[in-house]
Amino acid sequence: MNIPLLVAHRGDMTHYPENSLPALEAALRAGACIVEFDVQIDADGDAVLLHDADLRRTAGVEASLFELGTTELRGLSVHEPARFGDRFRPLPPPLLVEALTLLEQFPDAGALVEIKAESLQHWGLDRVMEHLTEALRDHRERCTLISFEPLALAWLRRQGGWRTGWVLPRYDSRHEGQARALQPDLLICNHGKLPAAATPWPGDWRWMLYDITEPGLALDWAARGVEFIETRDIGAMLADPLLGQRACRRGL
Repeated sequence: MNIPLLVAHRGDMTHYPENSLPALEAALRAGACIVEFDVQIDADGDAVLLHDADLRRTAGVEASLFELGTTELRGLSVHEPARFGDRFRPLPPPLLVEALTLLEQFPDAGALVEIKAESLQHWGLDRVMEHLTEALRDHRERCTLISFEPLALAWLRRQGGWRTGWVLPRYDSRHEGQARALQPDLLICNHGKLPAAATPWPGDWRWMLYDITEPGLALDWAARGVEFIETRDIGAMLADPLLGQRACRRGL
């Protein structure tokens, strides 16, 4: 039986605010071999873990990330008030360097670092990519850079030495052709975008599907060649006796 490797989507985002250090640490302590998180660039040029380009959903604040410096941003609390109330307040958005420091405590684990298209569009491709690759240079063996934006992956391919993943906006023949031109190491797609009985496109890449929270569905896709399953509920998924066989050590 093929047993997929589980990836913690924005950490353990079922039980903690997404992309927060508590969410990432909880996922790693639960046995996640890989955590995924989103990276945006603030007004000071620092890389911060945020999915959105504004703070409305995660902090309940009407503010654009691109207008806030790091000190101002760190004074806010991304505790997801709509989901958790004030339970996790105060909770400043973590810097990329803090997430990497946490990852170092779990030597068996790696990360998928999603480069958000909003930051690429706002600050420019070269500026964002140069900043992130420099920040991640000492961690490149443990990190795969992923994005919806093909230009970011093409930029990385020209540099060489980086593992890449393309998050597919759609699963169709046009995007299959584009994938073959990009040749990422990983193809990533919401499982709901694939036909129910599909066998994912073959190629010189590996597949990851998200967001799956049912062990049976994860194993079904693994039987069709999907090696990685991204889930928002890493603890519950690893509690399955089969999926749990591929849990990682908890670190230091």
